[in-house]
Amino acid sequence: MIDRRTLLGSGLAWAATPALAGTTPDFTSKRPAPADRRFVSKAVEREIARVSRQIADPKLRWMFGNCYPNTLDTTVKMGVADGKPDAFVITGDIDALWLRDSSAQVRPYLHLAKDDADLRRLYHGLIARQARCILLDPYANAFLEDPNARTKLSWALADKTDMKPGVAERKWEIDSLCYPIRLAHDYWKATGDVTPFDAQWADSTRAILRTFREQQRKHSPGPYRFLRSSDRPTETLMLDGYGAPTRPIGLIHSGFRPSDDACVYPFLIPANYFAVTALRELAALAMAARSDAALANEAMSLAGEIAAALREYGTMRLRDGREVIAYEVDGFGNAIFMDDANVPSLSSLAYLRCFDRNDPLWQRTAVAAWSDANPYWSSGKVVEGIGGPHVGLGHIWPMSLIMRAFSQDHDPRMLRNILRMLSNSDANTGFIHEAVDQDNPATFTRDWFAWANGLFGELLVHLAATQPKLLEEML
Repeated sequence: MIDRRTLLGSGLAWAATPALAGTTPDFTSKRPAPADRRFVSKAVEREIARVSRQIADPKLRWMFGNCYPNTLDTTVKMGVADGKPDAFVITGDIDALWLRDSSAQVRPYLHLAKDDADLRRLYHGLIARQARCILLDPYANAFLEDPNARTKLSWALADKTDMKPGVAERKWEIDSLCYPIRLAHDYWKATGDVTPFDAQWADSTRAILRTFREQQRKHSPGPYRFLRSSDRPTETLMLDGYGAPTRPIGLIHSGFRPSDDACVYPFLIPANYFAVTALRELAALAMAARSDAALANEAMSLAGEIAAALREYGTMRLRDGREVIAYEVDGFGNAIFMDDANVPSLSSLAYLRCFDRNDPLWQRTAVAAWSDANPYWSSGKVVEGIGGPHVGLGHIWPMSLIMRAFSQDHDPRMLRNILRMLSNSDANTGFIHEAVDQDNPATFTRDWFAWANGLFGELLVHLAATQPKLLEEML
């Protein structure tokens, strides 16, 4: 299989399916045959049946049945390590585990784990695997199944960075360390189970704290640098691999955004907000699971420091005078307003529990992000939403529509419009893609993107609970 980055570099990134455009799918399940599914949960199968009964629209129902179990069906590799469960969860069409993606991919099943031993085994295995990955290299974003192997990802072979065995790619992204904390915290909240939070897990959280402190860069640039030869400037960092200059103000530097694109200014504000929330959640979990006051206090202290810096440096004014949350800043007074579809984004901060969705500052920011104040928002003949530089202008990520639906789930009219656009964005494949052409969604990237599929399923489960009438009446 040609990897996505090679496709991007060759100019062949877009999968076009013109024969499907304007046709009607037959709604035959696109799931693997039962014998070929990598992981099976009876609780998930019951949930598919339960929610499907509430979805009147046949295409949405078909897409939900394909998308919701996609992570379990196609990406989970279960094993044993040190006598305990081990779960390696690939991102889809790339055979590697992203800390961000794997955490988000299994999130839609958390509410079922308390009563399903098989799911608890999956979460135990993934939490343990992520802890080992973080201890191997807290600056890496993606990892290999074999911790002794060298990366085979063609785009990462010649990277100038401290590449270790077991690492697939080494792009430093703040959210790569926030997502495992969020997964651990929410698993504990959903189940009350503290089994996964052993000494190894605690060591990995201390590595997270140490890395966040290093990347505040108060006294030195720290140990991380990254250079890549590419015809795309978003693939590498300036100034010998350290990124653009900053003034140390207490925020955490990020080399790359969750899109894997390089930051323009290294203080990525949505990721810093996510770090504050995740650190506070880590403190609660450290006390509940391990009675570790030292770990909890350190996490809370760092969260407070970052939060104070965000209050002072994390906002800006648009040309019309509106105060909004900035996307990136440098501490010298320079700031960028934009939004990228990848999570964490400005639009996703309510979903991530960083802001109450009724907070006036976040509301103003979300409205501006979903408008031409954001250079990566666009509206086409079929879909409107947010994209990003990763794929290019005029290409919308369905993920951005899903984030908008989660944060505006009190507005049935908006939800209907979003669900229609999501239904029209799949090119009749039955799955959610990375990005689609705003005028012709039959042109898209990534036909196997498990995070987006799971996020769509998570939304439908959420709406079945909060807006059942909408799903029952929408045709």
